[in-house]
Amino acid sequence: MGSPSFERASAAEVLSGTRGPMVELKGWAARKHTVGGLVFVLLRDGTGYIQVSVKKGTDSAGAFAAARASTKESAVEVRGTVRDDARAPGGKEVAASEFVVVSPADSWPITKTAVRSASYLFDKRHLSIRGPKAIAAMRIRAEVIGAAFDFFRENGFQLISAPTFVQAAVEGGSTLFSLDYFGKKVNLSQSAQFYEEAALAALQKVWIFQPAFRAEKSKTPKHLTEFWMIESEQAFADQQDNMRVQEGLLSKMVERVIANRSQDLKTLGRTMRQPPLPFPRMTYDEARELAKGEGYPFEWGEDIPTEAERAVSLTQKSPFFITDYPLSARSFYHMTYPDRPKVTKSADLIAPEGVGELATGGQRIHDHQELMSRISSQDLPAESFSWYLELRKFGMPPHSGFGIGVERTTRWIAGLRHIRSASLFPRTLSRVSP
Repeated sequence: MGSPSFERASAAEVLSGTRGPMVELKGWAARKHTVGGLVFVLLRDGTGYIQVSVKKGTDSAGAFAAARASTKESAVEVRGTVRDDARAPGGKEVAASEFVVVSPADSWPITKTAVRSASYLFDKRHLSIRGPKAIAAMRIRAEVIGAAFDFFRENGFQLISAPTFVQAAVEGGSTLFSLDYFGKKVNLSQSAQFYEEAALAALQKVWIFQPAFRAEKSKTPKHLTEFWMIESEQAFADQQDNMRVQEGLLSKMVERVIANRSQDLKTLGRTMRQPPLPFPRMTYDEARELAKGEGYPFEWGEDIPTEAERAVSLTQKSPFFITDYPLSARSFYHMTYPDRPKVTKSADLIAPEGVGELATGGQRIHDHQELMSRISSQDLPAESFSWYLELRKFGMPPHSGFGIGVERTTRWIAGLRHIRSASLFPRTLSRVSP
């Protein structure tokens, strides 16, 4: 190996015609079959798949025998000549003159029978992520994240980081993971919102991308106990500004996936179209009436139950907002309307097709006395929010923000049945391994 006449290439480069005619490939043997004096190996690397053919009697002694003896998911190195072949995936193949098994694989445990068991596939997630659908989902997830970085950069937002160990609860104490921190009780962060609110007074428009932890005992296709959040806060911005940022961000994500991951969408059997802007809006009251008509009634003041939200989601063709949630269904920091003190300036961004909530956002209380009154009225310990309250004494302007789940967004765009498939190694009520 190492001959200068062979050009290092990836599967995608060979298929696109940007490398050749003599190439060196490194990857894994995804599939193999032998026909007489020919061995066909479907080589997979990080960019895709390319067919490799090895003919008995090739220039390199042992190439045919090595290819024939190679096992599924063995790591291999190949050298050969690119040629057109209409029968090959992508219309090209590499006729190998050298074939080396770098690291052989044992008998592959994920069989056609095993694929029928979702539980088994997640037990073997460290191996099953090599499958074409898992790879496609992770590529789409990466595109979603990359689109977020570009969107916020283009719109003047600054990327910050926030602590994972925190003392205050952002989303309520019932979903906290608590642990000992050198003799003090602390929690894993549910959200970076409070720290973003502090940072916006320095940077005005901020965002984060980091994990969040929720001890929610929910066994639904949209819940994980550990997930990645994209959150944003903006100074001098009301709730209408906030919703425009959210729909712009989601639109950018969809646009990028359609442009750059069309083959991955095809692998997953997903047809995705760019949703028109602006996204439709409906109020909580309108959603409640719609849910009732679909057979899922709930009391005013409740957060919308999962099944009711799903029923409303199924009635829509594109992402939409549900606005004006009751204060009883929202956290203490949400601003209410002057003439409707029980209704918040907040919204959930909902995906269609029954997927449901992707993001939650709202306008925050920026007045110190108003926030103190709210904390007191809800019997919350003011000392737990001391520094958060102090922000309101030093020039805190009107501001708003939101958090959108990366896995939930990936699940909708990729058309995945369960949120587990949008995470490389998902954490749920019953799963903490691998």
